[in-house]
Amino acid sequence: MIQKPLQSLEQGHWFKLICGASFQHLPAVRNLSLAYTLAGADCIDVAADPAVIAAATDGINAAIEVASSLGNAPTRPWLMVSLNDGEDPHFRKAVLDPARCPVDCPRPCVTICPAQAILFSEGESGVMGDRCYGCGRCLPICPIDQITAETHRASLDAVVPLLVSHQVDALEIHTHPTHRPAFARLWHQVRPYMHRLKVLAISCPDGEGHIEYLRALYEHIAPLPCPLIWQTDGRPMSGDIGDGTTRAAVRLGKKVLEAQLPGYVQLAGGTNGHTVVKLKANGLLNNEMSQSAHIAGVAYGSYARRLLDSLLPDAEPLEQDLSRLRQAVDRAEALVGPLKANRGTLMY
Repeated sequence: MIQKPLQSLEQGHWFKLICGASFQHLPAVRNLSLAYTLAGADCIDVAADPAVIAAATDGINAAIEVASSLGNAPTRPWLMVSLNDGEDPHFRKAVLDPARCPVDCPRPCVTICPAQAILFSEGESGVMGDRCYGCGRCLPICPIDQITAETHRASLDAVVPLLVSHQVDALEIHTHPTHRPAFARLWHQVRPYMHRLKVLAISCPDGEGHIEYLRALYEHIAPLPCPLIWQTDGRPMSGDIGDGTTRAAVRLGKKVLEAQLPGYVQLAGGTNGHTVVKLKANGLLNNEMSQSAHIAGVAYGSYARRLLDSLLPDAEPLEQDLSRLRQAVDRAEALVGPLKANRGTLMY
């Protein structure tokens, strides 16, 4: 029997929640996973960290328990983790020394941080590492230019046990058109574990020689034992900035779709509440009356998280407050629903 997430890919209704390759705030990951599972997400993308995986799994299990108590059976989303073959904005965190900050500084970094990861208080000051997901918006606005970014590379050694123990279902490789040798080295290490995956995703931003690079990657990795997703990273981690950010996501998705590469095309980077509208306007969603190629799905990161920010308790399980849980699921479903053929929340 074909699993529902794969059906969503095939039919063009795939919805992925991106918690973030560097986002490690466990209560938020758990409660986001809970709400978006109830709303019908097909995949949840989290950091390759056992504690984060456990938090996401706990949220998914809680969602299934809540839905079952109401006589419903939600889709169990696939869990995905990411690897990077080099420098990538998704694998970094901001760093600052609060002792260097002038007393009279207006602290624009605090205001601009979408994750509320920068604090100045008597108890704790600086960047809260578990909350920072590497968007970089604080870097150019520091009055004394003291905020920097530390990039890390996700360890394959940390990912392999997750695959072997079936704690995760899918893998995403972040690459760039300039990273061909680095990708080849990483792929040599990853390939032995491909048979354990339900889907492989390759995330790549636009750049010179973009399509030629993707073609070369496919020739290098084919044949695959699982479906392949091309994640078109239009404007990374920007969906919550404004309506126009989704233009880059749609534009890059259309470009890759027209290249007719084997595999599914899924948008990311700049996606928000206007993405599906723009996909429809460009004729890029699946239409049963048409045989033309279509976008398989959309991944939402910063925008999806921001929608629920005000409703997520810092530490308590979201389901302990049924009213708040319903509000969270309603907001999540308003984002998930437009991609789905049959819209209807599991909470009622």
